Amino acid sequence: QVQLVASGGGTVRVGGSLTLSCQGSGNLFSNYCMGWFRQAPGKDREAVAQIGGSGATTYIDSVKGRFTISRNNGKKIMTLQMNSLSPEDTGMYFCGRTPSYWCRSDFSGSWSWGQGTQVTVTS
Repeated sequence: QVQLVASGGGTVRVGGSLTLSCQGSGNLFSNYCMGWFRQAPGKDREAVAQIGGSGATTYIDSVKGRFTISRNNGKKIMTLQMNSLSPEDTGMYFCGRTPSYWCRSDFSGSWSWGQGTQVTVTS
């Protein structure tokens, strides 16, 4: 069973950057589609980015060109580099995984979550 621990959140000003990390555990880390979701106050959780076991990535339109998802299977770490942050990026960010090597293009699947890390972007 893979357990996930997210870190790296904080408060930044508009235009700033943050890097989120998700530390995994378990022997099958490299076999999973991994991803980042976020939830703003009063809103539903939404997908942000995902990366498959092959390294193939998918992003939502609003973060393309600003966010980069990556993984290091040897260290069992997934990261989300976030640049040019805006107040709309504020929320609790969760890392998750699905029991599938390939990610689905619509971010669907049986996601399991770790605890979140808060990102706040101030103007």
